[in-house]
Amino acid sequence: MSDNELEDAAAARDRVTCWRGRTVGLAALDAEDADLIHGWRSDPVAAHEIGFWPRSLSSLRERMERERDDHERDDFLVLLPDGTPIGHTALINQDMVDGTAEVFLVMDPQYRGKSYGTDALDALTDLAFGELPMQRLQAVTHTGNTAALSVLDRAGFVQEGVRRSACLHRGRRLDVAVLSLLRSEWEALERPRSWDL
Repeated sequence: MSDNELEDAAAARDRVTCWRGRTVGLAALDAEDADLIHGWRSDPVAAHEIGFWPRSLSSLRERMERERDDHERDDFLVLLPDGTPIGHTALINQDMVDGTAEVFLVMDPQYRGKSYGTDALDALTDLAFGELPMQRLQAVTHTGNTAALSVLDRAGFVQEGVRRSACLHRGRRLDVAVLSLLRSEWEALERPRSWDL
């Protein structure tokens, strides 16, 4: 970790966790988290799997400042119990009238494949259906992103379709999977809810 990332990690340990999962907590994202987010988004695996085009740190900070008061999104830092930041998750494109939103998740490379992503997504869906009037959550990823598809499947998301040749990545056209979780499907999941933990 760089000096900036160590400072950000120390600051995150002082965060108030506003929502909990089994093994992680969620804390409101601040503009000061830009260094962390920039590092995760610049990771080559994330850039390939998620299709991010790494931007400059200053442009990310400006975007985070602009989106701070955006009522169509809620962004959270994913934290371990000791306050270590390990990811970023969000509800984006929220439509409170229709009760829809899209989920987003990116994890620190060293914490991928350890079920933290599934736990963060479970906590986020509990927030969306338990505290917000959501009826449908959507996730979108390219069909070759097996790690994301696995996390979404474990969280109860169902693939409902494929948008063929929907994105250009590394000179190739890729299909994009569209997945969703409906309120009734979330209600039928046999797992403890965030407020039961």
